[in-house]
Amino acid sequence: MNKILSNIHLSDFPEKISITETSGGKVQVYMYGPKSYDNQLAVITHYLHNREFIKDFSVKQAHKYLREYLEYKFPKIEITEGVLRDPLQEGLFNDFFQIPFPDPKDYKFTFIDLFAGMGGFRLAMQAQGGKCIFSSEWNPFAQKTYMANFGEMPFGDITKEETKRYIPEHFDVLCAGFPCQPFSIAGVSKKKSLGRETGFRDKTQGTLFFDVAEILSRHRPKAFYLENVKNLVSHDKGNTFKIIRSTLEELEYSIHYKVMDGKDYVPQHRERIMIVGFDKRRYHGLEHFEFPKADNPIRKIRDILDYDSDSKYTLSDKLWNYLQNYAEKHKAKGNGFGFGLVDLDGISRTLSARYYKDGSEILIPQGEGINPRRLTPRECARLMGYPDEYIINKVSDVQAYRQCGNSVVVPLITAVSEQLVKTMLNAQIYE
Repeated sequence: MNKILSNIHLSDFPEKISITETSGGKVQVYMYGPKSYDNQLAVITHYLHNREFIKDFSVKQAHKYLREYLEYKFPKIEITEGVLRDPLQEGLFNDFFQIPFPDPKDYKFTFIDLFAGMGGFRLAMQAQGGKCIFSSEWNPFAQKTYMANFGEMPFGDITKEETKRYIPEHFDVLCAGFPCQPFSIAGVSKKKSLGRETGFRDKTQGTLFFDVAEILSRHRPKAFYLENVKNLVSHDKGNTFKIIRSTLEELEYSIHYKVMDGKDYVPQHRERIMIVGFDKRRYHGLEHFEFPKADNPIRKIRDILDYDSDSKYTLSDKLWNYLQNYAEKHKAKGNGFGFGLVDLDGISRTLSARYYKDGSEILIPQGEGINPRRLTPRECARLMGYPDEYIINKVSDVQAYRQCGNSVVVPLITAVSEQLVKTMLNAQIYE
């Protein structure tokens, strides 16, 4: 049996097949959408990576999904309890540990990764010796990138109780780059033009912070690390941040926050607010946390460029003429809108999730008589601080651009994470 089963990989799971037991004990096969498939993969991959942390009901679910699949795939083979308890010992699914960024073998602490995106927080925390024991990300394309790099399918919508119930009871740090659209300058401008509310009055995204607060209240980790746009501090005349801060303080967490610029770590101007908190019931507000101090390094956009990029990234004459005319029109009106032709020895503007549309905010000059070009997805990943071994090509260029534009600056998050973990592990606990 081992020889047969050793040829089975988790990537063999059918993407559009659901295996369901009928009342008569027979197995029926149904077609279904990707959400159910993703949940099965999330349950199984979290089981494979985190068996000592996940809840009993999740273990039972993982065994059920594994048994159903293997019995469907090999109806004549008896699937033993031993196979289900430790499929890796039977040679199953080892490919999900042959990944670029595995968990540290001797981890120092545990964390969960909410609104995980493409995994910037995870890279940062793993670099400090952290083990991720739960991840959540609703976007299926980001899930695909995340799984390619970490061997784990994130669970879906964290606002749903059915997702929250998979969170392990105990973990040390909560990480969340919760969606910033309700608070960002661009997001606020767009929503006002559409007659929509912003901030906490935005019922679809602005309240996502309260899901984070609920998880903090329910699980009480030692610390948390939140990231959002700079405009979070000033939104609604400061009332939005006042609510966030007061909510966290009511939960008995001490708060440390600072607006930091990614340009100190990558050649990109990207200001974001970092919010770090520690459990007052443990540390009584006596922890000594300080944000890292930038050493004003010289960053150059040319350092992240490839000089043999595909010609498909060069702007067409039609698009390049449009962008130039658009910029001239707004310049005549006294506005600053327009494309961003980068100084190769300088830094770029902020990379946005809409970069795939025309690339106008960051254009690379290619010499006299040649239209400028967009950054490639790999260059965008470098601009966000991802190493070249990070897998970015499991999705289309459009999705890769979106993921990079929504990501955190990894070296910045790593620098703050180092200070957070150092404080958490060295601070005296008063319990």
